[in-house]
Amino acid sequence: MNAPSPVLDLTRDLIARRSLTPDDAGCCALIGERLARLGFRLEWLNANGVTNLWATLGSGAPLMIFAGHTDVVPTGPLEQWHSDPFAPAIRDGVLYGRGAADMKSGLAAMVCAAERFVARGPIKGTLAFLITSDEEGPCRFGTKHVVEQLQARGVKPDYAIVGEASSNLQLGDRIMIGRRGSLGCDLKVLGKQGHVAYPHKADNPIHRLMPALAELVATRWDEGNAHFPPTSFQISNLRAGTGANNVIPGEAEVVFNFRYCTELTADAIKARVTAVLDRHCPRYEAQWWHTGEPFLTRPGRLIDAAQTAIGSVTGLKPELFTGGGTSDARFIAPWGAEVVEIGPINDSIHKLNEHVKVEDLDRLSAIYEGVLERLL
Repeated sequence: MNAPSPVLDLTRDLIARRSLTPDDAGCCALIGERLARLGFRLEWLNANGVTNLWATLGSGAPLMIFAGHTDVVPTGPLEQWHSDPFAPAIRDGVLYGRGAADMKSGLAAMVCAAERFVARGPIKGTLAFLITSDEEGPCRFGTKHVVEQLQARGVKPDYAIVGEASSNLQLGDRIMIGRRGSLGCDLKVLGKQGHVAYPHKADNPIHRLMPALAELVATRWDEGNAHFPPTSFQISNLRAGTGANNVIPGEAEVVFNFRYCTELTADAIKARVTAVLDRHCPRYEAQWWHTGEPFLTRPGRLIDAAQTAIGSVTGLKPELFTGGGTSDARFIAPWGAEVVEIGPINDSIHKLNEHVKVEDLDRLSAIYEGVLERLL
């Protein structure tokens, strides 16, 4: 018979709570109870329906943060799940449920690592948890809000681990040490509606938009660098027309996004795009949205501790990686902390039948504990 696993038990308890973003569904309260028993001071920094827990133990430097989120994405078609996504189920050594990989297993592994570490005796410095229910949504009132509140108080972190699903093919084969920035735009090109048989009496916004988009798609924005791939431009939505085949529309709309590296800034990208639009589109409206600057954690104590801890548990030498989408690390890095992301395999995140290997749960917790040993 397998030994009981507190990490598995807590992961199951968290999955069973239907915490569809931004509803925390009691996850933070459950974690808070566990942390309070260890002597953590709990502070709730909730805002606009978002639950945010800031919990601290110890005093002084270094300040080490475990960061994560309790909210999950919608399930998708329930009939395509092999079991209820909020009724955790184990089949063939794999735990299934929404949030199993992203990222309730990471939270459970962090909590259990802290329990074992604190049980040994006083820590050197401060251990903190920053947990939000607004990572899968707009991200305006979650980690970003908490960081702003703590910055105003003069709190200065040294290290942070975000428990996102960072591993690729096996646990610990990657450490996320940076992320690209994300800049998007909702663009509306204005023209003049008219009959297709009388184009001289109309102004077709599609015809104006197409050469602008062709130029943007063909642009080589930068060459990337040793840590990041080149900046990418992608069109995600395109809409125009009235539905009639004989009407020139009065406007055309497009949504596009840049994932950009540290070779560029958001302002520089905006300026280059604006120059292209000004050449092709006499009238347009551009609504820009910026969800994070790129960041890179340079080699230092945190990366060294993470690599050593992973190696001792898995025998692997993890790749230092900066690909993928965005995470709440983008709000923590500008705060001044060394930040990495370490978590389970990411193959099933946001998919139907999301899952995590049961054997990886205790191993992930051991990695987190190993980092604590080397930093606190």
